[in-house]
This record gives sequence, C-alpha cells and structure tokens, in this order.
Amino acid sequence: MAASTFQTRQFAAEDFVESAGAVVFHLSRKEVCLVRHGPLGQWLLPKGRRNCAEHRHHAALREVQEETGYKCHVLPVTMKTRAPPAGEVAYPDKPRDCDDLREPFFLTTRDLGNNNIKLIWWFIAAVDESIAIQQCVQAPEDEHFEPRFFEYETAIEVLTFDPDKAIVMRAVELVNATYHQS
Repeated sequence: MAASTFQTRQFAAEDFVESAGAVVFHLSRKEVCLVRHGPLGQWLLPKGRRNCAEHRHHAALREVQEETGYKCHVLPVTMKTRAPPAGEVAYPDKPRDCDDLREPFFLTTRDLGNNNIKLIWWFIAAVDESIAIQQCVQAPEDEHFEPRFFEYETAIEVLTFDPDKAIVMRAVELVNATYHQS
C-alpha cells in the first residue's frame, strides 16, 4: 500500500456539512449587504446549508434571499483559478486569470470537532438593480436577520468576525478589478 505524499484528511458524508453564501453587492451604490443576527448582535455574511442535490450557487442565492429578502444573481468576475477552462485538455497546475467566472471565489473550512468539518463555498452576487432596494421581500421572522447595505470600507469594519472581513476584502478587490471601479 502506498502512502500519499500530500497531507490528506478524508470525510464520509455523515462527517461533513456543506454551506454556501455570498458577498452581495449593490454595484451602482458601491455597497455590500450584511445581515445582523438579532439575538447575538453579530454582523455576518448571508450563508446557510446546502440541501441534497442542490447546486452550490443555487444554495448561496437561496440563502441570501432567505436571510436578506433580496433576489440576487451570481456576478461574473475575472479571477485566478487552478481549475482548467472548459474543454482544455492539457492544463498546468497553476493559477491563471479567467474571465466571466461564476465559481466560488473563496472556501472556508471549519473544524467542528469529533472529526467533523464544515465547508462554506463563497460566491460573489449582485442585487437586481432594476428592482428598488425598498421593494425587497422581507426575510422571514424566524431567521432573526436584519439586512443592511454598507459602503465597502464600512462593511469591512462592521463585520463581527475577521475571516468574514477577509472574504469581503477579496470580493471587493475582484469586483473592482473586473468592473474597473475605484
């Protein structure tokens, strides 16, 4: 039996959970939507568990709508990825810039103890600006979330947890680079 030269951890389906979330942009106003978890008073990014057979990006958009009331779409960005472009056979294993990607731009892993892990796939999304922000469907009361848009820098300051701040900083970099905003 051969051992891998790479450090490896494996998890059976009952030992991991997948979540998906998004950094939600209001592009014309240069704002990001955060959610305040009422009972804890924490400012967070919208996210939640992926359902069986649900595509990750669909889970992210569903969770955004459930927690914020805003219907969004995944925003295509230019970013570096190690994934090969569709149809490319010989692909070097190194990051390359790819345009018009709607893939996860960030992955968070959380060790849940007892050999359990949580994977959180992060997407970049945008609200449909043809619909006024005031016309959003309110998040269900049982979600205990209050959505609010903040200017980019303020959003980063307001977020409760440092890992979320890093996610928003990277999303803002990608959006600014893709859409030539300053």
